[in-house]
Amino acid sequence: MLEVGKKEFWFIVGSQHLYGEVALLEVKKDAQVIVDGLNNSGKLSYPVILQELAVTADKITEMMKEANYRDEVAGVITWMHTFSPAKMWIRGTKLLQKPLLHFATQFNQSIPWATIDMDFMNLNQAAHGDREYGFINARLKKQNKVVVGYWEDAVIQEKIADWMDVAVAYDESFNIKVARFGDNMRHVAVTEGDKVEAQIQFGWTVDYFGIGDLVQVIDAVANEEVEALFETYRDSYDFDYGAYDEATWEARVKVQARQEIGIRRFLETGGYTAFTSNFEDLYGMQQLPGLAVQRLMAEGYGFAGEGDWKTAAIDRLLKIMAHNQNTGFMEDYTYELTAGKEAILQSHMLEVDPTLAVNRPKIVVSPLSMGDREDPARLVFDGKAGEGVVVSMADFGTHFKLLINEVSAFEPTEAAPNLPVARVLWEPKPNFHDGVRTWIETGGGHHTVVSLNLTSDQIVTWAKLVDLEFVLIR
Repeated sequence: MLEVGKKEFWFIVGSQHLYGEVALLEVKKDAQVIVDGLNNSGKLSYPVILQELAVTADKITEMMKEANYRDEVAGVITWMHTFSPAKMWIRGTKLLQKPLLHFATQFNQSIPWATIDMDFMNLNQAAHGDREYGFINARLKKQNKVVVGYWEDAVIQEKIADWMDVAVAYDESFNIKVARFGDNMRHVAVTEGDKVEAQIQFGWTVDYFGIGDLVQVIDAVANEEVEALFETYRDSYDFDYGAYDEATWEARVKVQARQEIGIRRFLETGGYTAFTSNFEDLYGMQQLPGLAVQRLMAEGYGFAGEGDWKTAAIDRLLKIMAHNQNTGFMEDYTYELTAGKEAILQSHMLEVDPTLAVNRPKIVVSPLSMGDREDPARLVFDGKAGEGVVVSMADFGTHFKLLINEVSAFEPTEAAPNLPVARVLWEPKPNFHDGVRTWIETGGGHHTVVSLNLTSDQIVTWAKLVDLEFVLIR
């Protein structure tokens, strides 16, 4: 399983010396209570670490420099306990290269009308300090996230957790390496793109390998390894022999087992976290990888077919964001146009991500009209229901554009006994007709990544962090 390294978030509290040392001690004590509360809430996937109080420009600059330097720091959360003059923040904020969340909260939930005095007012000035601090972030065009609400509120904690997932994905995006096994599918437009610009803007490294480089690694896999993995398949999935005799069926499945081991070994050796294949470029391979790819996607690897490296990288990015839950590569296939039941059937030749499976997958071997190779094995299942988001990235020559569409996925209600691939169904928002029309008019591709764990707000937050044009359909 692909794992993200140790990550943490720094909590920096804004104040100033104007109110005296007694007030600053109270600020620090209150801040520690909030940090402890967040960490003990069970809502956050990453720890929050309280830093020294931000009371001078030099101290703020020092902390922001240190945050940049430390790889484990995925972002900075700031809170204005009192009024913090924003000129102090300019240099440090300009230097900060990690995601920034402005937490507009307050230590006390309610105003203590019976006892409130000017000492209380001076100490609890979040409403005052938020405006001053927010102004300078807006003027610096920082693209920081703002979360507003009481710190003990579970909904507010979940919003922070959502941002944390985006911040970690943003940081890890600079570590995404895509291995392209073969080139792009011939004559297809949306899979093309500027790899250098993608590395500059998003941090992605995209490398090409001839299919023979991969075949050498696959062919070197020991038979004992293949047999052991086949037994794992037996424990994990149902076997559907179809019209094949058992020996032929197992031989075809073991080809995928050998490919799975070989591809994983190749990716691990090169530090790659995403990859592509292309059914037009299979020299030396017995089958187009299907089951092998699905298993690797389930481990967290990003993938896209036909050499579509942009979608493979987005797949890995969103898997990081979603903790590899209910998120994967997808392709628009065919419409359901019955009035009141309009939907889009999503699938692919073989490679549908099993993190989206609602039922226990079965292994099926079936002919594939493309690729001119022997019948490949693949996992077949139905997709889950849920509210989600689907994204597609296109290169418009002058810039990249991200298409984002909120969707409602639902489980299929009718069997498809002759369809030997996994299937996912959804209706785009705001409705089928307007969603599809807007997607097409704005240049959305047929290769996408869908997530039933992420929200459009999270995707937009990432797009703003990397200065990426986006279209949001909801």
